[in-house]
Amino acid sequence: MNWITKFIKPKIKSLFKKKSSSTEENLWTTCSCSNLIYKEDMNTNLMVCPKCGEHHKLTCNERFKIFFGNNDYELIETPLPKDDPLNFEDKKKYIDRLKNARKLTGQDDAVLIASGKVEGLDVIVGAQDFRFIGGSLGAASGEAFIAGAQKAIEDNVPYIFFSSSGGARMMESMISLSQLSRTSLAVHELRKKNIPFVSVCCMPTTGGVTASYAMLGDFIISEPGATIGFAGRRVIQDTVRETLPDNFQTSEWARDVGQIDLVVERQYLSSTISTLLKVLLKKTEAQAKQESNVSISQSLQSAS
Repeated sequence: MNWITKFIKPKIKSLFKKKSSSTEENLWTTCSCSNLIYKEDMNTNLMVCPKCGEHHKLTCNERFKIFFGNNDYELIETPLPKDDPLNFEDKKKYIDRLKNARKLTGQDDAVLIASGKVEGLDVIVGAQDFRFIGGSLGAASGEAFIAGAQKAIEDNVPYIFFSSSGGARMMESMISLSQLSRTSLAVHELRKKNIPFVSVCCMPTTGGVTASYAMLGDFIISEPGATIGFAGRRVIQDTVRETLPDNFQTSEWARDVGQIDLVVERQYLSSTISTLLKVLLKKTEAQAKQESNVSISQSLQSAS
């Protein structure tokens, strides 16, 4: 046996084995149901596990592509406040966390806003990316949400928002908490203009986001199995000193106790929301006509 057979051939074989193993790993993903799922099957099924039905988290652009269907949407530029105004640092500098999150997601912050059509209706749609520091609500996310509401008012079209967040961004302290009132006021402005706002709670919708705009929709919808709540299950259980039901803080539990209106599978969200909006818009139009008639009648009475 010469040195080529003894050393070179095994080396070449090992290289091919590693490459093959790596390729195989890239073709498969796992679900919390412990099943190994072919990635192409997951993508075809809108990132819903074909074995157990778990709705996996989506990026903002994945969400827009699925919701708008034909991928025909336009991202709206939103304000970007100063990074790390408090110079916050825990185990890592907040500015470094932002850099890492931006590199991971390709976004300036957790929220993106887009305009497009769904089932023939012009809409403004916002979404949160949980990969960006847990989808947490900071100044930039708050500004983006408000920009979406302002655009909806400007264009006189419905506003739809997909929440996926752990809550307020602790690294921004009171600046983050102030976004709860600011985003709630933005929803109030939509209501004053009779513009429908639909809130969709995705996995997870918790903390300050639940305490603000996520629970203020004209319709509040959720994907199956999403976690929806303010404080965590253990905190509540230790506080009330009672055993909580197994499905506590799931979207199905929230629907059954009246916290949300509907639980809708991802594939039906576009059609369901568009149907609800058409009903709301007809009602709004009829209400506007009635108010106009009342105003004309009052004007005629005062003139006479």
